[in-house]
Amino acid sequence: MKDAPKVEVAPAKGRLGILIPGMGAVATTFIAGVLAVRKGIGQPIGSLTQMGTIRLGKRTENRVPMIKDFAPLSSLDDLYFGGWDIFEENMYESAVHAGVLDKNLLDDIRPEMEAIKPWKGVFSKDYVKKLDGSYVKTGGTKWDYAQMVMDDIKSFKDKNNLDRMVMVWCGSTEIFLKPEDVHQTLAAFEQGLKDDHPSIAPSMIYAYAAIKMGIPYANGAPNLSADIPALYELAKQTQTPITGKDFKTGQTLMKTILAPGLKARLLGISGWFSTNILGNRDGEVLDDPASFKTKEESKLSVLDQILQPEVYPDLYKDYYHKVRINYYPPRGDNKEGWDNIDIFGWLGYPMQIKIDFLCRDSILAAPIVLDLALFLDLAKRSGFSGIQEWLSFYWKSPMVLEGLYPEHDIFIQLMKLKNTLRYMMGEDQITHLGADYYEYYR
Repeated sequence: MKDAPKVEVAPAKGRLGILIPGMGAVATTFIAGVLAVRKGIGQPIGSLTQMGTIRLGKRTENRVPMIKDFAPLSSLDDLYFGGWDIFEENMYESAVHAGVLDKNLLDDIRPEMEAIKPWKGVFSKDYVKKLDGSYVKTGGTKWDYAQMVMDDIKSFKDKNNLDRMVMVWCGSTEIFLKPEDVHQTLAAFEQGLKDDHPSIAPSMIYAYAAIKMGIPYANGAPNLSADIPALYELAKQTQTPITGKDFKTGQTLMKTILAPGLKARLLGISGWFSTNILGNRDGEVLDDPASFKTKEESKLSVLDQILQPEVYPDLYKDYYHKVRINYYPPRGDNKEGWDNIDIFGWLGYPMQIKIDFLCRDSILAAPIVLDLALFLDLAKRSGFSGIQEWLSFYWKSPMVLEGLYPEHDIFIQLMKLKNTLRYMMGEDQITHLGADYYEYYR
């Protein structure tokens, strides 16, 4: 191995608190899953940090450790959970209400789930019109609510004797917002909090509170949230890693797997129609056009970046892309995504691909929450700050540095993630073009 630079990574000693705004289906599925794995009654399937491997060096060296053995990640035994919601149910009650996990499994971890009770959330129907919640913070400006959130965090840290914390937004999709003047600088944003500016949504209040305290922040929804210059400025000031947006779970996961393959074979696409039915709280929220607009922007951006129509005009310039989400209560959390893809091949002859993905949204999201929490904690201990583009693997709409386009090809994203881990630990990055390759074929 060459002398690769090694990042100074602080050890993962002590307790890691995971803060979650939005303690509904995704959060309870995640927490219950971690508790089940601890008890040996479940496996962390879908989690790169727990089940993934990483190749080191040349193929002939046969060094392929587990990622959790290679990088100094926090142990599942050292995780503590806390968060906010607009409903007062404890985590056991909320999980039963969500209906994602089997009740027999939940009963095996009931005492631990019941012990986790949410704090009152920051909420306004102006931003999520389809929800009503009575368990909310009242009596102040948005600045005051940010201070209340920080007080909750301090109490949680003291009560559980925590060493470090991360925050992962698992709340609902808010209405579509565009960056305005209030989002451009930290000074303008903080004044906007004090002035109750209407373009500062609840998720931004949580993001501000976390980043202000130096707590890494991940945005699991397509909300604007931390993706504004003011919070980039704060993240650099407090040396805080941030990442997002919108967990890549069902239909978009399939697109980022399939579209790179079609492009690799230079097969043309004339149309891609996607529709979903789901009946959970997310489906109800997205039944509002203003919230759906936020989600639609996230979903529609994926194909353009992968296919690069401007580079391959004969194959993709005029393709038609449509996305629909339909609220259907009987389906619950078991989302169904249908895709019709019209493609064409040699001499322009048409073909079709049909996908019917009967997925479980929260089951796919839960391991993402775990990985993001552990990787963000690792990033913080490695001295990283600002946008963590190496975590694009987990997002429908990855945050990127100004002037860059987001990478959506899931295979490139995974390579970037693993190469970042190699870089952190002083290993050579894998390019598949080593000197041994040239010697063999010369």
